[in-house]
Amino acid sequence: MKTLIGYSKQVGYSIILLFAVIVLNFLLIQAAPGDAVTAMIGDMGGASPEMIAELKSSYGLDQSVFIQLVRYVGKMVQGDLGMSYTYNLPVLDLILDHLPATILLVVSALLMALIFGTLLGIMAAQKPNSLLNHIVTVFSLSGLASPVFWTGIILLLLFSYFIPIFPSYGMKTIGFQGGLLESWVNILHHLVLPAVTLASVYIAVYSRIARASMLDVLGADYIRTARSKGLTERVVVYKHALKNAMLPVVTMAGLQFGQMVAGAVVVETVFSWPGIGQLALKAILRRDYPLLLGILFFSVLVVVICNLLTDLSYRFLDPRIK
Repeated sequence: MKTLIGYSKQVGYSIILLFAVIVLNFLLIQAAPGDAVTAMIGDMGGASPEMIAELKSSYGLDQSVFIQLVRYVGKMVQGDLGMSYTYNLPVLDLILDHLPATILLVVSALLMALIFGTLLGIMAAQKPNSLLNHIVTVFSLSGLASPVFWTGIILLLLFSYFIPIFPSYGMKTIGFQGGLLESWVNILHHLVLPAVTLASVYIAVYSRIARASMLDVLGADYIRTARSKGLTERVVVYKHALKNAMLPVVTMAGLQFGQMVAGAVVVETVFSWPGIGQLALKAILRRDYPLLLGILFFSVLVVVICNLLTDLSYRFLDPRIK
């Protein structure tokens, strides 16, 4: 019962946080210079004052910020994210069309970073003074110091230009026709470079965290007891120590998921990946505020859900946590 009440409180706090972020995002965007009508007029090469006033009235931009905010929040409560100024389509439909590509990219990069980062950290912790430990340290520092866009460009040059193994842009080959299996193979072929680029920084982060956590756990009394019973090192590390050592890694993964979604914007731009990042960039350039606000809302929603799932995962990794 106490656990259920605790989860209910977490959900309640998350809803309050979502509402606060919706209001804050709206006010920050309103404070930014320019608007959608100004961008449209620039594309058209100019317009009369009457046309400008008519356009602002049609989009509700002639109202006060408070009235616009009340209308926006009211529509959000009803599940209406508004209409895109640029595409003249519902914002929700545009986001749902581009969301699968971003989810595929971010989840692939996250799994890659968790698996390889944790394995590297564990191997380095088992032999803290070995050559492998120094290699992991250098790799981690290099990954943390390299901007994502720079890593993406280097991978493009290496594996799309000099050694043409992987495609350089897009999610599918233009004009590709094939069955379901062939389509997925084609998509995964295009996914390799963007996913590796996005995962590179987080592999470095998780390897350092996993190494430090594993070193701390391996010095615990219950690990010494397990070794004194004659258990193999593999059983000691992967059965007894790994779950507790994974707690900081899982915590960091949940907290950094939002950063990974933000990093996907840069990666999608470099590789022309048709996800939310590309859509957000176009929304910013065109001052398409309803579309940009919808993308920000979905990003915050994903972060909040991931934080809740991170809290729930603690009970699986460590039953003592309730």
